Amino acid sequence: MKALLSRVALASVLMGASVMATAAGMPTTPAPEGAKVFIVSPADGATVDKTFKVKFGVEGVALAPAGDQAPATGHHHLLIDVDTLPASGMPIPADANHVHFGKAQTETEVTLTPGKHTLQLELGDKNHVPFEPAIVSKKITVNVK
Repeated sequence: MKALLSRVALASVLMGASVMATAAGMPTTPAPEGAKVFIVSPADGATVDKTFKVKFGVEGVALAPAGDQAPATGHHHLLIDVDTLPASGMPIPADANHVHFGKAQTETEVTLTPGKHTLQLELGDKNHVPFEPAIVSKKITVNVK
């Protein structure tokens, strides 16, 4: 009997943890049909100085600052040397590898160490959460001299 109660108690704890984990996720915003994001410059494979400009482009979706309630809008996040896209239903991290442009900026200056680096854009919704499906650019490589 004690073993059965222990298993029931463990199952209750695990089920509660599962419900809390689901509640921690945020609702995703459906991606507008045909929405695209891309890196205008630099070109894939370009050799760049330590500090260089990155220009962002979009099609089929409007840019708006984070928090803006207008439907079908988003803002850029630059992913630097990121191998795995941010999780669906969770805000895109804000760190040296996930740079936020929550004021709807369309370009930035980046400073990187010499060597090969990857750049990719991901559009986030008003809450910095990836769209569903994710709106991401092709990943490009730059060579920093």
